[in-house]
Amino acid sequence: MNDIEKTKPSYDLEERTFQFAKQIRIYIKTLHRTQANIEDGKQLIRASGSVGSNYIEANEALSKKDFLMRVKISRKEAKECVFFIRLIKETNENIDFDFSEKLQTEATELKKIFSAIINKSK
Repeated sequence: MNDIEKTKPSYDLEERTFQFAKQIRIYIKTLHRTQANIEDGKQLIRASGSVGSNYIEANEALSKKDFLMRVKISRKEAKECVFFIRLIKETNENIDFDFSEKLQTEATELKKIFSAIINKSK
């Protein structure tokens, strides 16, 4: 069982986003060092870290407007993660397909969670 599966039942979204960013970094280390993987990996690392950091900032927001903006940024970054995981998955042959799928699923779930938070906060 990897760290993502261990944290899924948790409702601590800050910890869950941290574990997601951590698992992305582990995933990137498994990729072959091609120019495309290096560039896509950089984007994926930035986006995955931004998901959690913006959510943390949302929790410290001074206004509802600021809170919603930060959660929307987290959602946007989660969507970007889905895109780059899929791109890496579909342009590499010898990768851990199951790990890729779990990360893509987690990014999609995070995106849905942030969408639900936005809809309930309006």
